[in-house]
Parts: sequence; structure tokens; C-alpha cells
Amino acid sequence: MPTPTASYDLAGRTALVTGAAGGIGRATAVLLATAGAHVHCADRDEQGLAGTAALAAEAGGGGGRGGGVTVHPLDVTDRAALRAAVTAAGPLDIAAAIAGIMHTSSVLETADEDLDRVLDVNFKGVLRTCQEAARAMIAAGRPGSIVTMASGAVDAAQPGLLCYSASKAAVVQLTRTLATETGPHGIRVNAVAPGWIRTPMTDKHSPEVQAQTEAAMVRMSPLRRVGEPEDIAQAVLYLASDASSFMTGQILRPNGGVSMPW
Repeated sequence: MPTPTASYDLAGRTALVTGAAGGIGRATAVLLATAGAHVHCADRDEQGLAGTAALAAEAGGGGGRGGGVTVHPLDVTDRAALRAAVTAAGPLDIAAAIAGIMHTSSVLETADEDLDRVLDVNFKGVLRTCQEAARAMIAAGRPGSIVTMASGAVDAAQPGLLCYSASKAAVVQLTRTLATETGPHGIRVNAVAPGWIRTPMTDKHSPEVQAQTEAAMVRMSPLRRVGEPEDIAQAVLYLASDASSFMTGQILRPNGGVSMPW
């Protein structure tokens, strides 16, 4: 039975974060480490991982109350590498499957290889991460929290985002299904579906497209701003902590109110 004052303190816990070299993944890894977890950061960008480890140390996650960071250069399309990282992490309490890519094309111009590439990272990469983390938690006989990364794109159709939206919709169904299967083991599974967030992924748009999109998001949001990676990291921290001990199979939408029904 949780105490009335549920804690965000992750001291003594071990976390795995994929996509940790930048953007939402980096912000999440730094925040979890600052909250006391030892965070195993996975990404194919080795230089970015080093930057994340340095930021975590600066923020207080490199010793003392913070749990510190271990880096694992890997690609989430490589199951063996993921399994090795989970094994190296030891008893795992938290997994945040954040690694993802973007592809833009109209439905009529989408090639098989484009869809396959996005699904392999955004859906199958999340699936592999969830499978390896859940298997490790069950084998160790300990409860845990798995957090997946969906998107506000699952709530509204947008031209050019078929591959991305389809992959994130699949993540939502994975989250709900896995929650029903791992709940008896004390493992919670929830998703975060961000709105428009300023990240290296969104920075790849041309300056004109980015400015137009951000202006539209600001107009649609009651809060009149777009999101930052730290906004989403806070949502992940909540789902990873005891504060959300009675939540599973849920989709948390930190999007500034953009998808709120009017």
C-alpha cells in the first residue's frame, strides 16, 4: 500500500533510457539521475551520450544523492545489444523507451522501405526495449515501471506523417497490451504522448516550416507556448516514480492543451 506522500525520489533504483543522446531522451536521463536513479543511457550517438553523462554530473546525478550514468552505444534495432545493456544494468526498476526517428512523405509517395525503417525504430525498437526490460524485471521478481514514447500525432491526422503516426499508434497499443500482461507481476506500463517539442528532431525542419508550425501550436495551446524536452522528462519522472503507483495502461498527454476537446 503506497504512503499518502508518494515520492519522486528514485534513490537506489536503476533505469534504462533509450534515445538518451539528445532531446527528450537526454532530458529524461538527466532528470532521472538527478532524482537519484543510476541511469543506463543507450543511443547510437556516442558523442551525444558523453554530453548527456556530463550534463547529468553537472546537475547532481554524478554522485552524492544522484545515481550517476552509464552509457551504452547501441542501436535499438539490434536486439542483442539491447539485451546486453539490460543485463549489464543489473536489476532493472525503470525503462524509458524514447529512441525514435521522423520521416515525412505523402501517403502516395511513401515507399515500403521508408515505412519499414520508421517502424523498425519507432515501434519495433520500443517493442524490443519493453520485452528485454520486462523479461529482466520478471526474472528478478521485482516490480517496475516501463514508459514508452507515443506522440500527439496519434490524436490527429497530419499530412505527410503517415509513417511516424502509424508507428506511434502502434506504440499506444503495445503499451496498453503489455500493461495487461505485466500487471500481475507488479510492472506498470504507460506512455507519454507529447505535443510539439523543440528537439533536434523538430530542428531538422526548415526554419520557415519550424516557425510556421510553432506559431500554429502556440495559437492552439491555451498556455500559448510550445514544449521543451524538460516538460516531457517531468512526465516520465512521474510515471517512473511511486507517485503514479496506481497508473498503468495510460497515455499521458503533456501538450499544452492542444488536443483538448473544445
